[in-house]
Amino acid sequence: MCGIVGYVGGRPALDVVVDGLARLEYRGYDSAGVAVLADGKLATAKRAGKLVNLRNALAEEPPPAGTLGMGHTRWATHGPPNDRNAHPHVDCTGSVAVIHNGIIENFAELRAELEEGGHGLGSDTDTEAVAHLLEDELKGGGDLADAMRRVCGRLEGAFTLVATHTGSPGLVVGARRNSPLVVGVGDGENFLASDVAAFIEHTRDAIELGQDQVVELRAEGVTVTDFDGRPAEVKEYHVDWDVSAAEKGGYDYFMLKEIAEQPRAVADTLLGRIGADGRLHLDEMRIPDQELREVDKIIIVACGTSYHAGLIAKYAIEHWAGLPCEVELASEFRYRDPILSPTTLVIAISQSGETMDALMAVRHAREQKAKLLGICNVNGSTLPRECDGVLYTHAGPEIAVASTKAFLTQLVAVYLIALYIAQVRGTKWGDEVFAMVQLLERMPEKVEKVLETMEPVRELARSLAGERCVLFLGRHVGFPVALEGALKLKELAYMHAEGFAAGELKHGPIALIEEDLPVVVVVPPRARDVLHDKIVSNIQEIRARGARTIVIAEEGDESVEPYADTLISVPAVPTLLQPLVTTVPLQVFACELATAKGHDVDQPRNLAKSVTVE
Repeated sequence: MCGIVGYVGGRPALDVVVDGLARLEYRGYDSAGVAVLADGKLATAKRAGKLVNLRNALAEEPPPAGTLGMGHTRWATHGPPNDRNAHPHVDCTGSVAVIHNGIIENFAELRAELEEGGHGLGSDTDTEAVAHLLEDELKGGGDLADAMRRVCGRLEGAFTLVATHTGSPGLVVGARRNSPLVVGVGDGENFLASDVAAFIEHTRDAIELGQDQVVELRAEGVTVTDFDGRPAEVKEYHVDWDVSAAEKGGYDYFMLKEIAEQPRAVADTLLGRIGADGRLHLDEMRIPDQELREVDKIIIVACGTSYHAGLIAKYAIEHWAGLPCEVELASEFRYRDPILSPTTLVIAISQSGETMDALMAVRHAREQKAKLLGICNVNGSTLPRECDGVLYTHAGPEIAVASTKAFLTQLVAVYLIALYIAQVRGTKWGDEVFAMVQLLERMPEKVEKVLETMEPVRELARSLAGERCVLFLGRHVGFPVALEGALKLKELAYMHAEGFAAGELKHGPIALIEEDLPVVVVVPPRARDVLHDKIVSNIQEIRARGARTIVIAEEGDESVEPYADTLISVPAVPTLLQPLVTTVPLQVFACELATAKGHDVDQPRNLAKSVTVE
């Protein structure tokens, strides 16, 4: 989830672009770069790290002054975050510059074709291929917008592209597919950005670009066409947010924005995982298939919310891959003398890739000769570098301390790993793996459907703001969901909250039940009829003792309705995938309850986003 800014008008472009990047730095802070077109020449500057590094470089060596420019703040996907991989990327002639947000799935084939044609590519990114493709299209002259349309027709994946060319001195061209791009319309000047925050200081009039559209940005006006060059309808609107709210997309908190981004994040994490042969491909895995076939035990290490993702992974791995799987708190792992061998696969999960407990667990496993696989959201962080292989989630930057979209993308990642191991080991046929990935690919729309029905959950949360305690119950994969729901309430609302396996209810926790105590119950799908019937009995037991029952169940489950004081319906999905939809109401519930209590949702007391000490 990178940040993009483009400008053409009468102001100094560099000032507009860098100021815009500062308001988009929450979208990516691995590296930043700019390109300015002045006097028919293209000047670029880019630096790894936060935007301040680029600012310092520009102060030492300012580019020529120009009134057309673009800038980028990167959230790395392909290639580590360094100067070489920072955007913009240029072609062999230095006359075309490109910035990009998204993932180009077929970049490896395109890169091979370009290199065979004599192009020299100097980065590890998928983006650079686009600059060279545009170069080929523009040989002998030609129109940049036409070239962009032709190039987009060759690209697979999700992308926003912005380009400029010395042969088109007054033109910035943008293109969009499955990735955001918005136009800011000014007086004698126009803007492009991935978010209105970048230009809201200058104009509040905007145009939202649709799917597969190309925009031509000139000082005197804006032209929008589809990828075939036909004029496209545009949606104009006026932004009434202030600058602070614009950075949050109009939401009061980053956490609310990140909850809303989850369908896109899930979709992005699935991008490019199925090859042309219909098989699951995890290019970053780097552990040979033969070594995976030799694995006889898997241990997952993680902390906090990532630990709950690991608990769900255990069900998927054992069910699909047929391998024994243990889940450990990373902070406890190396202190219990775990039994590891070269045929043990240790999977470490960390959003930031810098969680010290997880890193120490990985280092201990390395000493014991185990194989190491990381699941991480941050390209270039420590965890991927210390593991044999990695699967990157593509949640984009998560600013709020309490994890939401990172958790859902971690679930997608562990499902993919479980299916990949099943494919390699032959415990699932290829068509079975493909069918399950197809089900995963439908999950973004299921999550979107949940988000559209959350107003009653918000009302419920506000009504419970005076409560002291909330309990959560679940069975099977619903048990880790219950743990995650309780953790979110602790983190955000500072309330006593506990998650229990529903089968343990009569082994002690039922003593906590008292009149009007809110108890959230995650009900398995009806397809798991034995588990389903047992948890319905649990609901009856706690309701008989006066508890206020808040039941999360799949749509159409009439059997739970008589015993639910509040019923929250979610789309019907396969049992193992149900956490992707049942977790979302609990995120909304905790966020709204904390807001009703007047707490800072993005920065809860005493917590940090990444715990980098033991």
